[in-house]
Amino acid sequence: MIQRLLAVGLLAGLLAGLAVAALQNVTTTPLILAAEVYETAAEQAHAGGEAHQHEHAAESAWEPAPGLQRTAVTSVATSVTAVGYAFVLLALMLLSGETIEPKRAALWGACAFASTGLATSLGLAPELPGSAAGDLAARQFWWIGTAAATGAGLFAVLRVERPLIKALGVALILAPHLIGAPQPPAPESTAPAELAARFAAASLAIHAITWILVGAAVGFVWRHLSTKTSAEAAA
Repeated sequence: MIQRLLAVGLLAGLLAGLAVAALQNVTTTPLILAAEVYETAAEQAHAGGEAHQHEHAAESAWEPAPGLQRTAVTSVATSVTAVGYAFVLLALMLLSGETIEPKRAALWGACAFASTGLATSLGLAPELPGSAAGDLAARQFWWIGTAAATGAGLFAVLRVERPLIKALGVALILAPHLIGAPQPPAPESTAPAELAARFAAASLAIHAITWILVGAAVGFVWRHLSTKTSAEAAA
């Protein structure tokens, strides 16, 4: 059982992750690169001196070089993330006693996106480099709380029959938004508003596609390995 779980998580995550990485390369990555041009220009204008620019560059953290290296690093990161998503979906579906097959797993992926992408973006939209942001710890706390509350709320609404539990589920979904996400003192960005809007929309679309693809891949690989195991046992 453990071997099957590991195999399904790794295979499904890699399949979905590589597909999403290819999609990112022609959607969100060009927008990020464009935003970094604006951010660099703003930093250079603010630095006001060649010596300060050299000092700032020396203190900067390592970044992958543009081109093949950056594409490779991004693809690896996306694939690792997708593998993590696959293991999370597997764990949740097994704990809830859900049948693991492509359609159901894809629906679970859609619910996961609603929790970790759609609900959280209502308070903390995807941001380009150079965007103003609130306190990091506060944003992380709100994001985790919102994702957990939305996931639990959706489970209560969709899987529990008791009306009171369904009502509590709705309350859980609404609560983080009534509290409100931490926001920056002023909504500033070095990138144009149109670029930021395109990035937010593309990021949400990629996020949704990632979860749904991971779910479908989990269901497909699980069913394939289960069928193979049953055939070997019968033989």
